[in-house]
Amino acid sequence: MSDGSTRSDGGVQSERREPELSRGPFQRWVGKAIKDPKRAYRAMFYVATIFFLLTTLFPFYFLLVLAVTPDTGSLAVLPQLSTLEFGVFLDVFDRINFLRYMLNSIVLALSTTAIVLFLASLAGYVFGRLEFPGRQPLMLLILAISYFPPAAFFVPLYQLFTGNVVSGLSLYNTPGAMILPFSSLFMPLSIFILTTFYGQIPDGLEDAARVEGTTRLGALFRVIVPLSAPGVATAGVLTFIAVYNEFFFSQLMNNGQPENWAPIVGGLLSLQRAGQFEVTYGVMAAGSIIAVIPVAILVVVAQEKIVSGLTSGALKE
Repeated sequence: MSDGSTRSDGGVQSERREPELSRGPFQRWVGKAIKDPKRAYRAMFYVATIFFLLTTLFPFYFLLVLAVTPDTGSLAVLPQLSTLEFGVFLDVFDRINFLRYMLNSIVLALSTTAIVLFLASLAGYVFGRLEFPGRQPLMLLILAISYFPPAAFFVPLYQLFTGNVVSGLSLYNTPGAMILPFSSLFMPLSIFILTTFYGQIPDGLEDAARVEGTTRLGALFRVIVPLSAPGVATAGVLTFIAVYNEFFFSQLMNNGQPENWAPIVGGLLSLQRAGQFEVTYGVMAAGSIIAVIPVAILVVVAQEKIVSGLTSGALKE
């Protein structure tokens, strides 16, 4: 009896093991993932990370290969190291005043960011901490304006900045022709971000500052803004990057010359015109890589503030 039961149990166990042995690697992984859901979460994270890296880094890799590969009519994905020419990065500065173009973009981006943060801080304080009739519809109206295409504003702004509307008012080929549209285009997002952060500051902190004799404006810049540093940094970095990479108004509000405050876009187009008989794609690719360096450095330095600002702003405490 005992031997029979043992054999019968062994037969049942062997029958249970047989389906396990017949399953493939994917089926076995699925079975383990069902028992341990963290496996599935890690797998989805790895897949999303690899996909993101491929889609974002491959264009930069393509630009690098295009820049350092000699113009032979063919482009290899994995070129030979002995054939690479890194002197093209010096050619960018030899052909045009590329450093002046970069400086123009940085100055325009910093000026616009300062204006946007100052005005958005005032608006964010009003929308986030004060109660008044029509606050929500006005906020929705501001956000709706940000969805208008920039091309819709170009014709009236061009007529205004070239002196055709107001006699004597000519901002064409000046920083104002770009800073004013940039500030208007990128301010709604900053207002929304700062409104969310300023609304989370406890009223007691502002009341304590007001008791000490500080005005509302003083409490804003001495108490609320420092406590909302992640949100301010997020709005500032996003504005800087958007202005630095802006193409439409940057190209149409000046004649593309560096002395007329043409930004980095004008420099890249000037590199295209630098070749007498052909389009110098390698030099343009090198210029594009150099142009990305300031933004890349800014993102690396401020990434912690950006992440904390975007995540903290999504929570209402």
